[in-house]
Amino acid sequence: MGILKRAIAKDASVVATAVDATDIVAEIEKIHQTSAVVTAALGRLSIAASMMGYDLKNENDTVTLRVKGGGPAGMLVAVADSRGNVKADVDQPVVELPLNAKGKLDVGGAVGTDGTLSVVKDLGLKEPYVGIVPLVSGEIAEDVAQYFATSEQTPTVCGLGVLVNVAGGFLIEVLPFASDACIDTIEKNLKTLPPVTTMMTQGMTTDQIALRLLDGLEPNLLDEGEVHYQCDCNRERTERVLKALGNQELTQLIAEGEPVEVNCHFCGKKYTFTPEELQQLRDEEPEE
Repeated sequence: MGILKRAIAKDASVVATAVDATDIVAEIEKIHQTSAVVTAALGRLSIAASMMGYDLKNENDTVTLRVKGGGPAGMLVAVADSRGNVKADVDQPVVELPLNAKGKLDVGGAVGTDGTLSVVKDLGLKEPYVGIVPLVSGEIAEDVAQYFATSEQTPTVCGLGVLVNVAGGFLIEVLPFASDACIDTIEKNLKTLPPVTTMMTQGMTTDQIALRLLDGLEPNLLDEGEVHYQCDCNRERTERVLKALGNQELTQLIAEGEPVEVNCHFCGKKYTFTPEELQQLRDEEPEE
């Protein structure tokens, strides 16, 4: 379980979100058996998705972050619901690279920089909202900030960090009516702000981090939530995937006479269907 807290400036012009996602990233590593640099990359993307999901207004809203950077890790995907619960997947879970010039995991090298970050918000409308921005660094945090600035015209600071035993992140969203003095205060805070993992390692809680981000703006805690790595797959949804293959493909699978196993990419759960069950799916009347 992760803990997410949001704080708001007294004049409501800036909102800060902070999340402890240590358990979420541990679950990512457990499910996908990721190497260290891919754990860091997919963990960062998932932390960002969780905070962005928590910002959604309606219960059934979701946000999907997809990174295609041309790096050896391939495509990374993280999907979050409106409670901040998140699931994730990556093409190549094991990538081994030397440390970067700063002596840290080379997330940008694993992700690549020749590509895009796409953000898809399913808000229950006829068409989802889609925003696509070129990657800035492949380090994820800068790319997320670039998305906010370009696609949502919201100046945003994003900090994401994944270490062996701690993982977390923060977002600072500056609303259009924020004063110059408010922006100056935020910039001043950022100059002295340690990395999010350093603050967590030093024992700071998510509410302390959220308030620290807005120091000098008389902030108050706005709300909080528990966030999890949570996959929403089930047998019924898997049946719909199989039916979407079409009668011809199902008939071929039935003719082979062997059970069909479907694996969920997000959680690894396996669903097995016998030829008889496949035949029943094929012969069902389509839903109106």
